[in-house]
Amino acid sequence: MSGIDARTIAEVDALFRDRVERGVAPSSVWGVFDRAGPVASGGHGDRGDGLAPDAHTVHRIASCTKSVTAATLLALVADGRVRLDDPITDFVPAFADVALPTADSPVPTLRMLLTMSGGFPTDDPWADRQESLSDAEFDDVLRAGLLFDSVPGTRFAYSNTGYALLGRAIAVVAGRPFTEVATDLVLRPLGLGNTVFRAEDAHGHVVTGVRPASDGAGVGDWEPLPLTGPGAFSSIGGLFSTVTDLARWGRHLASAFSDDPEAGPVSPADRRLMQQAMRVVPAAVVPTSTRATAYGFGLFVEQDPVFGELVSHSGGYPGFSAHMRWSARDGIGVVAFENATQAKVSAAADRALDVVLAARTDGSSAPVPGTAPTVHATRVAQAAVTRLLADWDDDLADAICTPNVAMDVPYERRRRVIADAVAQVGADLGAAPVDEQSSAPSHLRWWLPGTTGRLRVEIRLAPLAAGLVQTLVVRAEPSER
Repeated sequence: MSGIDARTIAEVDALFRDRVERGVAPSSVWGVFDRAGPVASGGHGDRGDGLAPDAHTVHRIASCTKSVTAATLLALVADGRVRLDDPITDFVPAFADVALPTADSPVPTLRMLLTMSGGFPTDDPWADRQESLSDAEFDDVLRAGLLFDSVPGTRFAYSNTGYALLGRAIAVVAGRPFTEVATDLVLRPLGLGNTVFRAEDAHGHVVTGVRPASDGAGVGDWEPLPLTGPGAFSSIGGLFSTVTDLARWGRHLASAFSDDPEAGPVSPADRRLMQQAMRVVPAAVVPTSTRATAYGFGLFVEQDPVFGELVSHSGGYPGFSAHMRWSARDGIGVVAFENATQAKVSAAADRALDVVLAARTDGSSAPVPGTAPTVHATRVAQAAVTRLLADWDDDLADAICTPNVAMDVPYERRRRVIADAVAQVGADLGAAPVDEQSSAPSHLRWWLPGTTGRLRVEIRLAPLAAGLVQTLVVRAEPSER
């Protein structure tokens, strides 16, 4: 048993209660587990029916799904039906039409895709809206071409596109839809009955995901968002689950490092393989942590000088935020959900696990910066965004942005926010940037001068050859007085 005392549990609970009280999300729910099972759980706020969420309330877990995708593929590998070093073109012929970044670039393999080293740009905002895409529509995307931030197999970049390709490969190898294969090979054998790909298949209350109804929204001022259904991108984040189920999954994975690992559909050896540091995550991707971070198979692995290896994954979908993390050494972990866009419950879950582990010892963290160059498509997009900011036109916005930009923040609201930010600092939209930063070739952040501060503009391109903007952020940064 963990020996976690009541005072520690109360401190953990307070972390999540505070988030609801501050209006980060309408509800928040958490759970702590150890090698023996659940230790404690709690929930705060209103899940939509006047009750606080509990350990059996159903949320979308978004990219926490990726660990299930990886486990499903490893089960097929163990059965001799596929090899990790097979190229993706063996399973997705349409990928043969994708122009690789250099003449000597290898076609991404399943192993590269598992470790986020397929070479594609990171793509959360765009990919989060693609779940229900059909296989035929995904093929059309591939035949239209993809952007690359690096030669496949050389660098980490978080890629949902890569995990969508893995989902297709699993379906082709098994001869059935990915959702059925993952359910039958991994979820059901472990008794995860509330971990499902369709909300209607869940047994508990399904929370409605929300976003702030207007800029500067307060507690209770939320706009509900529709749920999407299974499709070609379900393997990136399509699962719903509960604190009870996801803690069971985390405990099962963590048990692979114990003296008596649990039996299951994926061998302890393969579960340990999933939790190995296989691809270094650049510091710019995790700027708020001093822990060296890497990616394994569907899981992040952090190196803490006191706590040892910490394994984790976050999940973010429109209307939802999820996080799971545990100590590989101790088998103690935390899972948490919130039902608001970009709530980033990972911050509270990270702190919660530190609190639990620090009941035995101490730990600390601090920021680490980082930069990277840009590509031609990013410069073209920067010029187009500059024109758009100077004279907003919805047709131009549609031409240079992916559809999720208007879906994530409607144009009318976006125009108002931009105008307010420009006015706040007296920005000169025609001036040359006074500074630039980039965390990846498809990402760029720059500042425009103003009379009372600076205007920060940030773009991130979707992984499409057309070079379309999937993220557009404009913020005022007033001068300090």
